[in-house]
Amino acid sequence: MKKLLIYLKEYRKESILGPLFKLLEASFELLVPLVMAAVIDTGIKNGDKSYIIRMCLYMIALGIIGLICSITAQYYAAKAAVGFAAKLKHALFSHIQKLSFTKMDQLGTSTLITRMTSDINQVQNGVNLVLRLFLRSPFVVFGAMVMAFSINVKAALIFVVTIPLLSVVVFGVMLGSMPLFKRVQAGLDQVLLATRQNLTGIRVIRAFNKEESEVENFEEKNNTLYKRQMFAGRISALMNPITYVIVNIAITALLYSGALQVDSGILTQGEVWALVNYMSQILVELVKLANLIITVTKALACANRIQQIFEMEPNFVEADSNVSLKDIKGARVEFEHVSLKYQMAGAESLSDISFCAKPGQTIGIIGGTGSGKSSLVNLIPRFYDITKGKILINGKAIEEYSVKELRSKIGIVMQKAVLFSGTIRDNLKFGNLNASEEEMEEALSISQSKEFVDQKEGKLDAIIAQGGKNLSGGQKQRLSIARALVRKPEILILDDSASALDYATDAKLRKAIREMKEQPTVFLVSQRASSILHSDQILVLDDGILVGIGTHEELLENCSVYQEIYYSQQSQKK
Repeated sequence: MKKLLIYLKEYRKESILGPLFKLLEASFELLVPLVMAAVIDTGIKNGDKSYIIRMCLYMIALGIIGLICSITAQYYAAKAAVGFAAKLKHALFSHIQKLSFTKMDQLGTSTLITRMTSDINQVQNGVNLVLRLFLRSPFVVFGAMVMAFSINVKAALIFVVTIPLLSVVVFGVMLGSMPLFKRVQAGLDQVLLATRQNLTGIRVIRAFNKEESEVENFEEKNNTLYKRQMFAGRISALMNPITYVIVNIAITALLYSGALQVDSGILTQGEVWALVNYMSQILVELVKLANLIITVTKALACANRIQQIFEMEPNFVEADSNVSLKDIKGARVEFEHVSLKYQMAGAESLSDISFCAKPGQTIGIIGGTGSGKSSLVNLIPRFYDITKGKILINGKAIEEYSVKELRSKIGIVMQKAVLFSGTIRDNLKFGNLNASEEEMEEALSISQSKEFVDQKEGKLDAIIAQGGKNLSGGQKQRLSIARALVRKPEILILDDSASALDYATDAKLRKAIREMKEQPTVFLVSQRASSILHSDQILVLDDGILVGIGTHEELLENCSVYQEIYYSQQSQKK
C-alpha cells in the first residue's frame, strides 16, 4: 500500500485539509457535553432560563461550525480519494500495456479486470475513510478520556480499562479478517472468469445445449465466493456486538460509580451526564473505527494484489542504443538458431530455427496444429522473447531496437480478428492515425474489403458493433488486414488471417499484396498449402522443429511432412 500512495502526491493539500477539518469538527464535538453539563448544573438547577437559552445558542453554533467543518472535510477527502484512484488506474493500465504476452498469459484477463475495477474501488474507499476518520476517531477517543479525567479521576479510570479492551477486540478482528478478504477477492476473480467465458462463448454454449452445466459451474464458483464472503463477514460482524457489550458494561459501571459520588457530593448531576456522554462518544467513534479498520483491511488486501501487478516487470529489456528503423524500405529478417520455451512449459515450443527472409520476400509458414507457427511470428514483434539464438532485422538484433519503433514498422493480423466498437474509419486509423482517405481506400482494395464496405450505409463511417458482431468472420478478417496495411509496414505478418475467406478471395488478396508498390517482407502463416504455393520460401514446422525449407516444388521433392499436408488437401478438394 505504501508504494501506491505516491499517487496521492498531487493531492497533498486535500490529504492535509481533510483530516484537519475533521479534527476541528471533533474538537467542537468534545465541548458539547461540557456545555450541556453547565446547562444542567447551573441553568436547570437555578431555574435560569436566560442562561439555558444562551448555552443552547452556544450548542447550536458549535453544531453549525462542526457541520461546516465536516462538509469541508468530506469534500477534500473525496477529491483526494477519487483523484488518487484515477491516477492509480491510469498507471496500472499503462503498466499492463508494457507486460509481455508471457505475463499476460500468466495473469489472465479476468484477474486483471478485477484488479483494475473492484480492487481499485476498494482502495479508493479505504483512502476516503482514512482521510476522514483515521485521525478523528482516535482523537475523539483520547480527547473524551482526557475530558473525563478533567471532570473526575476515579470515574475516568473506567475509561482506562475500557479503551484497551476495545482496542484488543478491534485489532484482533482486523488481523483475523485480512487473509479472509484476500481469499474473497481471489474468489471474485474466478466468478469474473466464469462470467466472461460464458458471455463471450454464449453461442457455442447454446449450440451444444450446455446452458444447465454452465449454470451449475457458475453456481459452484458463486457459492464458493458466497461462503468466503459470509465467513469473512461473520468474523467482521463480531466487532460491533462485542464493542457494544463492553461499552454498555462500562456505562453501567460509570452510572453506578457516578450515582454514589453524586450522593456523596463529589460529582454533580451534570458532570455524570457529561461522563456518560463522553463514554457514548467513545462508543460511536470506536464503532466508526472498527468499520474503518474493516474497510482498510479490505483496501490493504486489494492494494497488495494491485502492487503484485506493478512488481511484474516486462520480460524484455528496452534498447539503450540509437539504432533506428526509420527510412528503411524493406526489411531483412534472419533467425539464427532460435529457440523458445514458454514460462512454466515443460519443453521448448520452437527449437533451433534458422532461416533468412530477404527484403520484399514472402515467407510461407505451414505445419500441423501446435507445430509452433504462431509462436514463430510472435517473436518478430517481441510479443515473446527468445530463449536461445538471435533474431536480426537488417543485421541488427531486435533487442537493439526500441519496442515502440520495432512494432511501428510491423503490421500484424492475429489468428482471431479483433475489431473495436466505432466506425470502420476508426478501426483503420487504429493502424495509422494520420492515414489519408486515399490510403484507407487503397488498404481496403488490397484487403478485398472495398466491395462490402461500399455497400454499407456511411461506407467508411459505417458503425462496427462491439467485437465486430455485425460483420461476418471473413469481413472481420479482411478489415483486420486493411488495418495492418494502412500503416504501410516494412514487415507484414498474416497469422492464418484468411482462414474464413473462400479460395477465390484468398487468391485475390495474395495477388494484391504481391503487387503492392512498396512491397513489405511478408510472413504468411496458413493451414492451406494453396495459400503459400507462390511464396519465395516456405517453412515447414513439425512440433516446433523446422523440418523443411524451400519453394513449393523443392519441398514436394524432399519434405515428407509438406508432401503429406499438400496431398491430403488436394485429395480433399477432389
